[in-house]
Amino acid sequence: MDVRMEPRWKEHLHGEFDKDYFAKLRAFVRSEYRSKKVYPEPANIFRALDHCPFDKVKVIILGQDPYHGAGQANGLCFAVNEGVTLPPSLRNIFSEIESDLGMRPTPSGDLTRWANQGVLLLNATLTVAASQPGSHQKKGWEEFTDSIIERLSAEREHLVFILWGRYAQAKGAIIDRQRHLVLESAHPSPFSAHSGFFGCKHFSKANTYLDKYGQNIIDWC
Repeated sequence: MDVRMEPRWKEHLHGEFDKDYFAKLRAFVRSEYRSKKVYPEPANIFRALDHCPFDKVKVIILGQDPYHGAGQANGLCFAVNEGVTLPPSLRNIFSEIESDLGMRPTPSGDLTRWANQGVLLLNATLTVAASQPGSHQKKGWEEFTDSIIERLSAEREHLVFILWGRYAQAKGAIIDRQRHLVLESAHPSPFSAHSGFFGCKHFSKANTYLDKYGQNIIDWC
């Protein structure tokens, strides 16, 4: 696994690459790609960072693992490529956007349009073996993505962190809530969306906060 990513992110994260955990993570991921099918494609491992440079981030949405089914994971959490059937969680996200903003989102699951506006779509674990959910957890990715959250929290101001579900909320414990807006709700999965995700209005709340601090709002639709 070569560390090829957007230069400003590489500058902010350079200290991580020399740590023992990252050397072990790199060796593990390389071995996995050589021996089995792993998602996303290697060029897309750091795609969330590549599309959303450090100084352009406005909103962070935290996911857990990449999709482990064929043709789904593309390096952006909750997203799939153009033409791929929308996963249930993404369908529920689009339903909440329509309810919250009164507009129907573009039906494509390719969320590059959000990333290019400053939405960091970050999974906690950046790779996964095909058909093996959670297979790359506790190998070092969580420590690496914690470092991303820590740097954004400490070095930027007035960001919006969107944490859906208990896993994301636990990972968000390191966020400085005096400097940033943290929005929490149930996960958009069909198993939990009716327990607080629907009606959370996180998309309008995020835009209200961005506008308050003089930033361009996100076109979620």
